[in-house]
Amino acid sequence: MSLFVEVEGQGPDLVLLHGWGLHGGIFDAIAPQLAESFTLHRVDLPGHGRSPNQVGEYSLQTVAGAVLDSVPEQADWLGWSLGGRVAMQAALMASQRITKLISMAASPRFLAVEQEGWPGVAPEVLKGFAAGLETDYRKTLLQFLAIQAMGSARAKQEIRILREGLFAHGEPVLEALRGALGILQSADLREPLKNIQCPTLFLAGERDSLMPVQAAQLAAKKMANARVEVIAGAGHAPFISHPDQFLQITRQFLHE
Repeated sequence: MSLFVEVEGQGPDLVLLHGWGLHGGIFDAIAPQLAESFTLHRVDLPGHGRSPNQVGEYSLQTVAGAVLDSVPEQADWLGWSLGGRVAMQAALMASQRITKLISMAASPRFLAVEQEGWPGVAPEVLKGFAAGLETDYRKTLLQFLAIQAMGSARAKQEIRILREGLFAHGEPVLEALRGALGILQSADLREPLKNIQCPTLFLAGERDSLMPVQAAQLAAKKMANARVEVIAGAGHAPFISHPDQFLQITRQFLHE
């Protein structure tokens, strides 16, 4: 299937992938600066924004495959939250196509696994969101955005921008929301990570309540060519709350 992809800028290709319930427009604030050095490909994931929901079974593999079918043969990839997990899966499926990978506020396992010492979100939290989707998905998405901003030193600014952008390009398809939430609940890429060979950066917010810094650090240790950068005071959306630091770290990594 062909996804909606907004292309702008000049220079090497850079694919941008958004988080759950959102769309490529969420990167509006930092896109002009990135577009000075890169040709951006802002993808709306299946059933989100302006992309149709035509992947059949909504799984990490089918979503990553749809993105691979819609972007250049070779590019750097930057995925935020759910988009980071999709980018990791794409790197496992087509390693030769991803030059460098930035996983922002994303880890290979979203849910906590207490018996294994893996930090993350408590399973009952996502179960609550799954139940909420069936009664009032708009309210549920707004609640999820509020959790994303928790802990951020600039939480009010962050939640305002996230809420303003949520339905700016249409409303997500309920089936896609269910499928994407299922990915967050079940996908576990911790062991496959060792097979990703491209240079990888885990970009984390110091105060992220959904993706603890420790998860990024543990993930990077599983890979041969990965490192972690932490933005002080940032929550789950550092590109919104701390754009200058985000741009500096991103440019430095991609230009190395």
